[in-house]
Amino acid sequence: MSKNTNDNLSSPSQVEKEKEPAHRELDEQVQQNMSKIKHKILVLSNKGGVGKSSVAVNLAYSLSEKGFKVGILDADLHGPSVAKMLGFEGERLQGSPEGIIPKKVSSNLVAISMASLIEGPDMPLIWRGPLKMMALKQFLGEVKWGSLDYLVVDSPPGTGDEPLSICQLIPELEGGIIVTTPQEVALLDSRKCINFLKTLNIPILGIIENMSGLKCPYCGRNIDLFKSGGGEKAAKEFNLPFLGKIPLDLNMVNSTDEGRPYLSQYKDSETAQIFNQIVELILTQMK
Repeated sequence: MSKNTNDNLSSPSQVEKEKEPAHRELDEQVQQNMSKIKHKILVLSNKGGVGKSSVAVNLAYSLSEKGFKVGILDADLHGPSVAKMLGFEGERLQGSPEGIIPKKVSSNLVAISMASLIEGPDMPLIWRGPLKMMALKQFLGEVKWGSLDYLVVDSPPGTGDEPLSICQLIPELEGGIIVTTPQEVALLDSRKCINFLKTLNIPILGIIENMSGLKCPYCGRNIDLFKSGGGEKAAKEFNLPFLGKIPLDLNMVNSTDEGRPYLSQYKDSETAQIFNQIVELILTQMK
């Protein structure tokens, strides 16, 4: 993948002239790769800091534990965190004659992230739109995904280049899952995500309200740090499925920092049960 930030300064006419057979071949590779994947899901939010990536990682892990073959694509090129959450931060990607080999997290789960391509975790990615579009196209077309049941795409916050590119590159996208937190400011942003998906005619599988309450470890009382019920309110407002509320859990923070999915360590917790119920609702939506 080129890191020359001047590559995107060509005029539109030049871009058309330079669309060589190699570019068309990559488009065909994307189509071929995606045709081998049964279901493609986009996880998104319009606001950062709502726990979208941790939801995407645990969604992918939960699906893999149910026996499905799953891939997770970290489409957050500027702030990739999936590699850290799944324990392969700093590991370089390997290539083969058939393409880039994704990181094998478990027997049923593979992942790809820009974190495995940049020089270090502190190095910024200073790219404009066309380069980001090409990188995502390469992730979809040149990675050896194989035959998967599910591809979960963790999108960066907002409704800009990356989520738009994913929606354009995967026209058969099964749907989007919107992650929000309960407070009103986050809900204003989640409404933008809803309208973004509707504008692009992408089905909305539902809304998840993350960080919904904290159970006091001493008295057991529930504390609504960011209010409660906002995600459900937005779902009713737009007549969308409300998938559930995931509470704040200190072990979620710890597992993320340790590079292990929360559901792999705390299978019997109340939060894990809630998350698995959400996954079952998502599977029902997709049926």
